[in-house]
Amino acid sequence: MNMMTGNQYSGKRILVVEDDYLIAQQLVDWLEENGAQVVGPAPNVVRALALAQGNSQLDAAILDINLNGEMVFPVADLLLSRSVPFVFATGYDGKDIPDLYHTVPRFSKPIEGGDLQDTLFRR
Repeated sequence: MNMMTGNQYSGKRILVVEDDYLIAQQLVDWLEENGAQVVGPAPNVVRALALAQGNSQLDAAILDINLNGEMVFPVADLLLSRSVPFVFATGYDGKDIPDLYHTVPRFSKPIEGGDLQDTLFRR
């Protein structure tokens, strides 16, 4: 990951939903190095929903759209209903994402750049 390090995520609880072990581990390592408390990673929708429902204090989430052929949208719906900010980390472009999620920021995998924090916590 080519992102700045520091404590910009200090104390933030961030759900990571990613089915690729190496990508998930890179993301978890980077978030923890930057002060986040990582929830997960969850490799599938069932686990992600359980983690999201079991953590009333989520500050943000990073969601892979396609989890081994299973779409992450039920998790996105739950996060939307709880006003938890999230981004998609994916190779999908906008035309493959339902209209409901067209305003959700997308980052290409592997995530590069320093604007992830601003995007997640711009509210």
